[in-house]
Amino acid sequence: MSIPDPQISEAAVDQAPQTARPVIRQLDDSAINRIAAGEVVERPASAVKELVENAIDAGATRITVEIADGGKTLIRVTDNGCGMTPEDLPLALSRHATSKIDGSDLLNIHTFGFRGEALPSLGAVGRLTITSRAEGFEAAQIRVSGGKMEPVKPAALRQGTIVELRDLFFATPARLKFMRSDRAEAQAIADTVKRLAMAEPAVGFTLRDTSGGGEGRVTFRADPMSGDLFDALHGRLSHVIGRDFAENALQIDATREGIRLYGYAALPTYSRGAAVTQFLFVNTRPVKDKMLTGALRAAYMDFLSRDRHPAAALFIDCDPTLVDVNVHPAKSEVRFRDPGLARGLIVSALRHALAEAGHRASTTVAGATLGAMRVEQPTASGAPRIYQMDRPSLGARSASFAAQGPWSPPAMSGDAPPPLPREVGFAELDTAYSGRLIEEPTPSADPYVPTEDLPLGAARGQVHENYIIAQTRDGMVIVDQHAAHERLVYEKLKKQMAEKGVATQGLLIPEIVELSEGDCARLLDVAEDLAKFGLGVEAFGGNAVAVRETPAILGEVNAEAMIRDILDELADQGDSQLVQARLEAILSRVACHGSIRSGRRMRGEEMNALLREMEATPHSGQCNHGRPTYVELKLADIERLFGRT
Repeated sequence: MSIPDPQISEAAVDQAPQTARPVIRQLDDSAINRIAAGEVVERPASAVKELVENAIDAGATRITVEIADGGKTLIRVTDNGCGMTPEDLPLALSRHATSKIDGSDLLNIHTFGFRGEALPSLGAVGRLTITSRAEGFEAAQIRVSGGKMEPVKPAALRQGTIVELRDLFFATPARLKFMRSDRAEAQAIADTVKRLAMAEPAVGFTLRDTSGGGEGRVTFRADPMSGDLFDALHGRLSHVIGRDFAENALQIDATREGIRLYGYAALPTYSRGAAVTQFLFVNTRPVKDKMLTGALRAAYMDFLSRDRHPAAALFIDCDPTLVDVNVHPAKSEVRFRDPGLARGLIVSALRHALAEAGHRASTTVAGATLGAMRVEQPTASGAPRIYQMDRPSLGARSASFAAQGPWSPPAMSGDAPPPLPREVGFAELDTAYSGRLIEEPTPSADPYVPTEDLPLGAARGQVHENYIIAQTRDGMVIVDQHAAHERLVYEKLKKQMAEKGVATQGLLIPEIVELSEGDCARLLDVAEDLAKFGLGVEAFGGNAVAVRETPAILGEVNAEAMIRDILDELADQGDSQLVQARLEAILSRVACHGSIRSGRRMRGEEMNALLREMEATPHSGQCNHGRPTYVELKLADIERLFGRT
């Protein structure tokens, strides 16, 4: 192999073209605004969010949003707020000009907007027209197209402000290629308006789609709600999320160290297949925060399976200095000064509310049951269906006639055999049915409280050796005996573990786990919390930790794998529920195997005792996997099934 000549190599380097030194330039205002628009205005829904938030900050009580073609060709926001003077209009279109703050304190924020970037950004990428009138001033209008501002001119307007944005992103056509379909963009705008409507129940919102010309059609409308905080919020949530959510939601109101949590969270049996009904607000600002979402998930951890998601609309109110909303230009992310405090408040408040709900289950369970009991439709030929009972066999007719008629012994001749024992009658035919009649249940211990007046009523029978039928004052209850008893046993085991602590097993040889410096510090910070659940971890020197104890109920465990899973959860959510979740999973399996099995026949007093224990036990409305343990059907609904209304 030949060695290159050093002199030739140096000459080649000298003759190589030199890269030109980059020149630092000052961007013009138009480019700056377009760059800012890329951060603030991601899609038409972002523009609607900024304009509606400005209207709310202006004190508007009614806001109308009109869009066309998914907001790509038209976004018009009309409000009855305080308005702006002719002198304010040019200033409002200047970057970092705002009426929300004075610049002295960027943490003490009491409004939605404060960066002063929305209006100039919209004017840089679209055709923006603002018409406004402040009390005591004449109405005025200003236009800006692609960053070029026109002079202010007089206009006609009675009150408030009208902001009209046409041809969004016409100045940056490359952004249009990333827009989704008109329907998808319109849906995103509707979701944005609905979130803001939940945050402000006292403000009326109207969303109208004017695609195709004319007045268009109203796709969403929410009138201003009156009453106290919870009445107004409940009414608004019922309108926005749905009546089913409002009927099955628990009121939340808790305060800890200057942070207040309020709102509504649904029962575990009203769960969803995706996290589409989770709405979180910080100081009435809609946010999407992993820490808050993880806290919501942790609160329902013991009541839902992994493929189900809770539904909730929760609001956190605190001093603005305790939370930083200036994390991202879109202001959808926040950062708490003490994230553990906010997370702990959500978990404890929700679990307390779920415990107070007792045996309550969602009404949608009964609705689904009634929906399954559909009246069978006629056949395609139009003739009514012929059921088996309409044309019974000869043997069935003979048995039916014999069962309904009086019995008389047959006449006996001298050499006739003795008569066979009677084989017919209603009492003797009950073994042929799938349901089993039982003896009359024992009466209530309190003679003045009939068992029918109790929430779950009085047991009247058991069918298929798994379902208890109970009668209430105005309906009936069907109980899954295995699922109900499984939850009761599980709650007893959890109570015993909380009272006596978690039994631990010491490792004969502690397991040493090597970690990075950051992971080691993060794990040791939560060592005391892990010790409460039987996992003993301590520093071993350097970046290693020693695992000396593990929960006895878990048996033999891979300590290193558990430690790394805990660290992954800490990095993702800021807290770890892994050890607790594994312990509760074991208790759940123990409860499942130790509960009343399907197929066991129960006496009347046993069934009534199970009903009374369900009424006294929290969370008994759903099993350990989030399924309902009982279904309540009202007598009026049952009569409607049979056409008796």
